[in-house]
Parts: sequence; structure tokens; C-alpha cells
Amino acid sequence: MSSNKWMAVFISVLVLGFGLGADTEGTKIGVVDPEQAIGSTEEGKAARDEIERKMREAELDAQPMIERYQALADDYQKKRVVLSPEKLREMELDITELQNQIKLKESELQNRLQLDQQRLVGPLMEKLASIVNEIGREQGFSLILVRGAPGVIYYKEALDITDVVIERFNKQD
Repeated sequence: MSSNKWMAVFISVLVLGFGLGADTEGTKIGVVDPEQAIGSTEEGKAARDEIERKMREAELDAQPMIERYQALADDYQKKRVVLSPEKLREMELDITELQNQIKLKESELQNRLQLDQQRLVGPLMEKLASIVNEIGREQGFSLILVRGAPGVIYYKEALDITDVVIERFNKQD
């Protein structure tokens, strides 16, 4: 296990240890899966659908360039034994230039998708954090962990409050 994971486990044990001494009622721990929580809400489904639509649009946007590259590469393979070295070099440069254009286009589209995802999912994550805090205070949790976070190796399913979070999330507008 890496030192960061050991450090997270150590800090968790310290927090739990101090929490146990400070609370006479006992420690109440919950676990939540943010991806499942957001993905199960109406707003999360709408965001996922929009991101998927934008991904399909991005693929369609890049497709003509990819097809042109494939046609040029196939043409090069078929003609490379009969063409002059100068013509081969020219075709290789065209292929390389098109490859670079495709990489640049993919990078641009990836950046655009990341920005769209941040724009769509960021507010949902903030709302989720607020809801988890509310539930934590209202129901007397000492600690609520993110499922799959470093340091969380095992937990009882009874500790999972994701369904409660989803229900509260869908009630808020």
C-alpha cells in the first residue's frame, strides 16, 4: 500500500478515535457513493444524456477527418511500390500532417467535453455535498465517507446512505 493510503488510514483511525472519546452516544458512520447518487437523480440523468449527446457530436465532427486519413493511408499502402521516392515522401508528409490535425482536433474536443462535464456535474456535486452535510447533521452522523475513497477498504452495506441522499436530492429543486 502506498504511503498516501497508509496516511489516509492513519488519519481516519485518529479521527475515529478522537470522535469516539468525544461522543457519549457512540460513533455513527455513513458511506455514500457520489457517482451513483448523482447518476440516479433526474438532474444527473439529464446531465449524463447531454454529455453523451455532446460526445456523439464530437465523434461526428472528427469523423470526416479520420475517414480522409484512413483513405490516404490506404492509398499510400497500395501505391508505395510504384510511386517515386519524392511522391512517397509527399504522401507521408500529408499523412503526418493529417495525423497531427486529428490529434489536435481530439485534444480540442476532449477539452471541450471536460469543460461541459464540469459545467454540468460541478453544480450537482456541490448540491450533493450540501445534502450529505444536511443528512449528517440531522441524523447525527459523526463521519460520512465516500465509497471507494482511499482508506475505505471495507464497510457494511448498512452504513451506505446513498439511497437516502438520492431521495433527498430528488426532492430538492
